[in-house]
Amino acid sequence: MVEGPFFVLAVLGVLGAGVVAGVFCGFSTFVMRGLASLPPAQGVAAMQAINVAAVTPPFMLVFAGSAVLCVMIAVVTFVVWPTDGKVELLLGSALYLLGSFGVTMVANVPRNDRLARMTPGTAEAAEFWPAYIREWTFWNHVRTAASAAAALTYVLAVA
Repeated sequence: MVEGPFFVLAVLGVLGAGVVAGVFCGFSTFVMRGLASLPPAQGVAAMQAINVAAVTPPFMLVFAGSAVLCVMIAVVTFVVWPTDGKVELLLGSALYLLGSFGVTMVANVPRNDRLARMTPGTAEAAEFWPAYIREWTFWNHVRTAASAAAALTYVLAVA
């Protein structure tokens, strides 16, 4: 069991990764299904609005702040190399940084950027929409699992 500053960092890691996992889970389990049930023009317009709203301070504080926290946890773990919990702390950080933050940057954001350049109601948007829903949701499942696994791994560090 980790103690002192490691305990505080790990608990904050659990909270951050857990909240992000919850947001992503909501998208995977009902938001994307709801958007997919709409006519393409409406689905595209709704997702474009969601993507704009997502990059506002409340969500970005949790999402990017958790990434910064994971970097801090990894650096402090490498520098201090605690007796207990080092594997869990490093694994939790890697899961979040690669599986949540990294996947967002390389898989979800490029799809969002491409969708943002489209005009709802056009043939191009209607043709892209089914692939966008399928691919974006697949990568969102990965982000959900990675964020949840990071939270669980941090819990194991403090258990």
